[in-house]
Amino acid sequence: MNRKLRIATRKSPLALWQANFVRQSLERIDRDLQIEILPMSTQGDRILDSPLSKIGGKGLFVKELERALLQGEADIAVHSMKDVPMEFPEGLHLAGICEREDPSDAFVSNKYRSLEDMPGGTKIGTSSLRRQCQLSFLRPDLDIADLRGNVGTRLLKLDEENYDAIVLATAGLIRLKQSERISSRLKLHECLPAAGQGAVGIESRADDKETQDIINTINHVSTATCVLAERTVNSRLQGSCQVPIASYAELYKNGIRLRALVGRVNGTEIVRSEHVDVCDSAIELGVRVAKDLLSKGAGNILDEFLNE
Repeated sequence: MNRKLRIATRKSPLALWQANFVRQSLERIDRDLQIEILPMSTQGDRILDSPLSKIGGKGLFVKELERALLQGEADIAVHSMKDVPMEFPEGLHLAGICEREDPSDAFVSNKYRSLEDMPGGTKIGTSSLRRQCQLSFLRPDLDIADLRGNVGTRLLKLDEENYDAIVLATAGLIRLKQSERISSRLKLHECLPAAGQGAVGIESRADDKETQDIINTINHVSTATCVLAERTVNSRLQGSCQVPIASYAELYKNGIRLRALVGRVNGTEIVRSEHVDVCDSAIELGVRVAKDLLSKGAGNILDEFLNE
């Protein structure tokens, strides 16, 4: 008998692209697999007039999908890994991660080719505290304004001249065939990505071994290892997208290089750490980098931010 698999996803164009990417990847391996996509509206999609940091963070994009998993209405949920909280509800787990797309942040403007080209006082939009922190450090003379909405909405706001430039994840623009909108890509030393940025994650019920076996066929081991190191940093710092934390790991020689930072939103202080370890020590590497950040004062920054 053919196996059926139900995928819970948000309704945004990028989320639907990700769900269809997972569906197509699975169908290439098992043509008998019957897959249904279940688009859902999440609280994060509905509340667009407040910064994410003020309304609960990007976890608002996954709660409805997780509820569908727990109630047996869906078998897996597909997420942008940078939106996935560090902790999973009881009974759920991360089943797999697909191969990562370009993890960088993209500078998008109809007026300027790069961040350096923007005159002082011009307006740049982003919804991310992580980006605000690093942009403020690089260009304290710019007007950095909050920007919410899906990729299409943000591009529209730029085109309507509400902003002189915006910063988006490069991966989302590539996946939605909008890469021509990229004026330039911010280098990693300029704007370090969020943990998991560019990677698509698959969540399932922890006791569903049959589904886990299916997802294992498309799990990209090196991406999963790097993302595990990145997420370990956030977990040890008890961070989320509500605080300005960045972490990025990549294969480096015979191991993994992990870079991370914690900073003040206004960019006046950023502490950084970088370490290399063997590939089977992703968690240990993440812990080491987190401890290094704390030894440099990251804890004080985070405590002051969360107590504001």
